[in-house]
Amino acid sequence: MRKILTILILGMLLVACKKDPKPPSAVSLVAPAKNNECNPIESVSGNKSVVAFRWQAGANAESYELRVTNLITNTTQTKTTSALSETLTLDQGAPFSWTVISKNSEVAETAVSETWFFYNPGSLTTFAPFPAEILQPLPGGRVFMDTDNEVTLEWSGADLDGDIEGYDLYFSLETPPQTLLASPTAGTTSQKVSVSGNTFYYWRVITKDREGNTSDSGILSFKVL
Repeated sequence: MRKILTILILGMLLVACKKDPKPPSAVSLVAPAKNNECNPIESVSGNKSVVAFRWQAGANAESYELRVTNLITNTTQTKTTSALSETLTLDQGAPFSWTVISKNSEVAETAVSETWFFYNPGSLTTFAPFPAEILQPLPGGRVFMDTDNEVTLEWSGADLDGDIEGYDLYFSLETPPQTLLASPTAGTTSQKVSVSGNTFYYWRVITKDREGNTSDSGILSFKVL
């Protein structure tokens, strides 16, 4: 009986000491560089080339899902790997976004890296601007208005040609937002907007360059508390 009791106590101690698995953390992206042209490692037939992706390890991550989206066709390619690098065959002369999702089989939670933009070089001599990067409010975020019942919208723009001319900022209570709130020049990347509490708002930024090219940030939303 004493032996059985000892085994039971040891089992209980082992269960009590076992730590819950930790969710993975987001990786830091390395290459292709943000808002730049990539350096393909191989050209293939059909105006395509092989692009290499690299990132740093995420804590507690067992595997990674690489997601690369063609910003012209809006098609996404994915690959899952346990390594810190992967390759994909991509269309030449097109802009792309890429991100990496960290995973661990012991937990349901995942972690998503930043999203970076890049161009896979081709025969283009002029480039459309990259979609505006939203800085605040974060997509889907919850924010407080200031003492003037306003919230500041902030973004950043990038263009390989360096010829951004300005932005069209759309903002409304409906989605997609149809109200053109402002058209600031390239040097202005923030705008204060009047808001009400306990309300959802939708906005988007169209980036324009001097060649007439444009890009769309996509529809963003936030709730004012």
